[in-house]
Amino acid sequence: MLASVRARLISSHLAKATCLRSHSGTSFALSSRASALYHKPARSDAFKKLGAEDMAYFKKVLPAETILATAAAGGTSDAVELEGFNADWLNKYRGNSQVVLRPKTTQQVAEIMRYCNSQRIAVVPQGGNTGLVGGSVPVYDEVILSLRNMNKVRGYDEVSGILVCDAGCVLEELDGYVAEKGHMMPLDLGAKGSCHIGGNVATNAGGIRLLRYGSLHGSVLGLEVVLPDGTVLDNLSTLRKDNTGYDLKQLFIGSEGTLGIITGVSVVTPRRPAAVNVAVLGVSSYKAVQKAFALARQRCGEILSAYEFWDANCMGAVLEHQDLRNPLSSDYPFYVLVETSGSNKDHDDEKLGSLLEELMEQGVVEDGALAMDDSQIVRMWTMREGIPESLSKTGATYKYDVSIPIPVLYDIVGDITQRLEKEGLYTPGDASSRPVKIVCGYGHIGDGNLHLNVVAEKFEDRVTGIFEPYVYEWVASHRGSISAEHGVGLMKRDYLQYSKSPAMVAYMKRIKNLFDPNTILNPYKVL
Repeated sequence: MLASVRARLISSHLAKATCLRSHSGTSFALSSRASALYHKPARSDAFKKLGAEDMAYFKKVLPAETILATAAAGGTSDAVELEGFNADWLNKYRGNSQVVLRPKTTQQVAEIMRYCNSQRIAVVPQGGNTGLVGGSVPVYDEVILSLRNMNKVRGYDEVSGILVCDAGCVLEELDGYVAEKGHMMPLDLGAKGSCHIGGNVATNAGGIRLLRYGSLHGSVLGLEVVLPDGTVLDNLSTLRKDNTGYDLKQLFIGSEGTLGIITGVSVVTPRRPAAVNVAVLGVSSYKAVQKAFALARQRCGEILSAYEFWDANCMGAVLEHQDLRNPLSSDYPFYVLVETSGSNKDHDDEKLGSLLEELMEQGVVEDGALAMDDSQIVRMWTMREGIPESLSKTGATYKYDVSIPIPVLYDIVGDITQRLEKEGLYTPGDASSRPVKIVCGYGHIGDGNLHLNVVAEKFEDRVTGIFEPYVYEWVASHRGSISAEHGVGLMKRDYLQYSKSPAMVAYMKRIKNLFDPNTILNPYKVL
């Protein structure tokens, strides 16, 4: 069955999925773009400015080579050395920390926090610094506590698939580690080569595997957390069942480093599938994207592992900035990536083949390409995962990560396009004559998660004012969430009321005050 569908879909052009093309697209250096325009709360007078006595204490706790400190803080590091810690990867959010501490043990983290709490020194915990909402960089001169040196696997049970590791382990490296034992990490992100598992948990990162394996609220079995006062909360359980009172670890999953610093993680890893199929489909409308998803769930329910979509503007950016060609014979308004994963190749091939045949016969799908080997699977996934990088190479990118009911999920892209056109800021198809170059959308249909992106020449108020707070008002009017997986951070702090009621915000503040009464941990974020 699958063989015949392969022939029908891609006999003449699947080979193009393996073709590479060079390009001479314009490259934008991060430092050349204008800094972000965003609301920056005033620095709290309650926080102490670092003195010589503080640096002396840090040097007692940590080896000299694990401390970066500029001359302003009594150190010898060049400010350039701290640049990658002070700014996010989009160069949108930037702080002015003079000190970066890089502990190697939980005890060192505890001693640092105990001292900082007693002295009212503000601290920003930082993992791979791949966040998009300003949650992992300082706002002012907070001390940066980087978990990069805490990168050891503490244990792995090959029978249960339970992994225990330091928070600073890189996600992709963990996936490679458990792959050798026939397992995989339950989440996969475009930033997997840089992001840390501790940061993933702290932001409750979603990604492309959520459709199949659920969120980290289910996959994480236990956490080791250092509280703002230096208390070590050892809840690093490896039990699948533990019904003894409140499940405190859930408070830290998605807390964005405002309640405690995650130093250790226990997570269950699913079996790595023996058979993986990937197809890229071209469809003519967002309605067809939805119909194809409904059929995919119906025909491939137990093996469906990913269902991603992106629009023509996203595809244009990817083809310009990645060494790829469109695997389809024509351009389409929307593209869909379907992935199945299972243990029986023949069974999975038959199921996917039947789905693709039905989609073609019903006219839901206009064209499609099916990956024939692992290299083509990688190329097809690059079309989807390469979108953020491609857009950032095009210009200053405003990113909105929202949850919206699936039937109206893409409508907001059209609404924002019209608003920008009306103000004379954007002309679709013309990336040179207006301040805005691209308006596009992509995301995880199965999760109801849209990534709305607006690419402009630079970050500026006249552009930002068109869709802030309009985007959040639009999402709230459809009972959606202003943050699906990126978190709140600094970017959405002032808009939390669009997703949380006054009562919920009040109780969040009470929880924050309970764990961090001096508010030293990741201040100015979330609340």
